[in-house]
Amino acid sequence: MPDVSIRAGAIPASPIRKLSAVAEAAAQRGVKVYHLNIGQPDIASPEAGLDALHHVDRTVLEYSPSNGFASLRKAWAEYYSSFGATLDADDFIVTAGASEAALFALLCCLDPGDEIIAPEPLYANYTSFAVASGVRLVPVSAYMEDGFRLPSAEQLAALIGPRTRGILICNPNNPTGYVYSGEELQAIGALAREHNLFLFVDEVYREFVYGDTPFLSALTLEGAENNVVVFDSFSKRFSECGIRVGAVVTRNTSLRSAIMRLCQARLSPPLLGQIVAEASLAAPESYGAQVCAEYKERRDCLMERLAGMAGVTSSVPMGAFYTMARLPVDDAERFCAWCLSDFAYEGKTVMLAPGAGFYLTPGMGHDEVRIAYVLKKENLMTALTVLEEALKAYPGRLDQIDERDTKR
Repeated sequence: MPDVSIRAGAIPASPIRKLSAVAEAAAQRGVKVYHLNIGQPDIASPEAGLDALHHVDRTVLEYSPSNGFASLRKAWAEYYSSFGATLDADDFIVTAGASEAALFALLCCLDPGDEIIAPEPLYANYTSFAVASGVRLVPVSAYMEDGFRLPSAEQLAALIGPRTRGILICNPNNPTGYVYSGEELQAIGALAREHNLFLFVDEVYREFVYGDTPFLSALTLEGAENNVVVFDSFSKRFSECGIRVGAVVTRNTSLRSAIMRLCQARLSPPLLGQIVAEASLAAPESYGAQVCAEYKERRDCLMERLAGMAGVTSSVPMGAFYTMARLPVDDAERFCAWCLSDFAYEGKTVMLAPGAGFYLTPGMGHDEVRIAYVLKKENLMTALTVLEEALKAYPGRLDQIDERDTKR
């Protein structure tokens, strides 16, 4: 049997989905699995988008332009103006979700062996995109004890080397929920300008901010117009993960030209997805406000419950819909697998994403999990009850191990 490529072998399994087969086996045994591992919202998509899907009247489901429908790109640009980013329709290249946007951007901005500085913990799939592109991610660590705040500009600058070509952040952050301040973004933008770097910013969660720090798009940074490359998506904002519509957004004309050659090679982004996406942009402002308020309530419930669990620590997320939690267990991945293979409470169990997969530095996150608070409050509370009971029963709980060692 021929071997797969070295590149393919180096791509890590996603911590978000790597235990899916174990979860499916649990479900087949009749165990109810609550999925807190993945950012799949359960809030209804906008009626405008669903109506557009239900009333598709095409007789041929044709290719769209490689950069997406002009009407969608124009409507998207108008949406951006609502938070101070002045853009043209041509500044958008529609992609199959933000994942394709990130991959295409890395392929077109960097050569094999080039480096990107990225705060950790980070969205795990960035690592896969980097490996596929032959790019090295250079981590700068953020810590739960500091609320996962961005390391200083001086710390970032110290990592810049001869092969550094960019800085990659997610704002609001997945997996920590951290929201970057205007001062932090200005500092990163200045660093990118000074060293002629790309500034890649994943802004998929911009609608979900819960504190006093307002969201600031990197596309509003003056003087960094040709440095900034934003990844966007309809998946989370409108609960439309399945339509697979995202975008690369940049004013850098040379980069757009390069990405377009990849877009032409893959022909076109999803036709039906674009129809739904464009219609969804007409959803009333009240839709977004209600969704944000709902996630804030879920966050508050989650943090209250986690604070009441012995040995569990977590910083309060101020955006997105995730938190990183430190558990009193010997190994978080072993615990997550055990919950699915060996544990049930009243016929229920919980699926979490092991934290180590969100770090680049070996050893970090081994006792952490990412929790997505994407379930309605009733189900979220039940899932957290199951988690609390699982932590009590887990044979690798640290205080139980310590107690056993003391008795020897």
